[in-house]
Amino acid sequence: MMVARTILSQRLREFAQRQWRDYQAAMPGSAFADPELSLTLEEAYAVQVEVARLRCADGDAVAGYQVGCIGPGVVSQFGMSGPIHARVFRSEVHVSGSNLRHGAYANLAIEGEMALRIGENNLIVAAFPVIELHNFVFKAPVRTLAELTANNGINAGVVVSQDLQTTPLDYWESSKTLSISVNGATIDSGALWAMTGGPAEVLDWLRSDLVRFGGALKPGDLVLAGTPLGLHPVKPNDQVAICVDGQRLVECRIS
Repeated sequence: MMVARTILSQRLREFAQRQWRDYQAAMPGSAFADPELSLTLEEAYAVQVEVARLRCADGDAVAGYQVGCIGPGVVSQFGMSGPIHARVFRSEVHVSGSNLRHGAYANLAIEGEMALRIGENNLIVAAFPVIELHNFVFKAPVRTLAELTANNGINAGVVVSQDLQTTPLDYWESSKTLSISVNGATIDSGALWAMTGGPAEVLDWLRSDLVRFGGALKPGDLVLAGTPLGLHPVKPNDQVAICVDGQRLVECRIS
């Protein structure tokens, strides 16, 4: 994390501490409501890294990364285009079928997307659909990549299927449609991959962007590869499922 250490001033260190306290209180990114706040994208990544350090010091661990703000649905919805990367934490990885408490999140919203499992030499050893969880909150008057990045891509976790976590990438070669179902009704659908070059392009970009901040992928990492679909708020009693070609493969309930 050489770059992040170089640019982490006392101001950013204190800002990261506030970010972590606010996240724990389910009030993520409250500082961005201040119209005087100014943060570059490089500073936002430094904050993200420092918050991750604080979380890990409190007993959590980085389980992998997400690549975000790249698909047409989210780009249109957010009014800005990435890509950006963020971290996925072990404490927020849930198994398919989990019951998630709506009140534990700030405006809980979900994405359906494909995820990758990384093996030795940065090879993709598995691929599978997941439900990505988000605190769908922006505080600044104008949304920016800096706010998105400092808020860790607004990621709040992921739901994965234990049965699919060893599925090889080529299993999905003939698959055509990724879709989101809420309460049995399809609310969004599209291609499996957000980047035109598919999972290889996602991984190449992520590796190079992590290097900019002294980071690197390691065997076992989970990589959320971005979604071509939109971000969808959910409410208590919603039943959420992600399907590939109409087959329900990962699901959760919101209580």
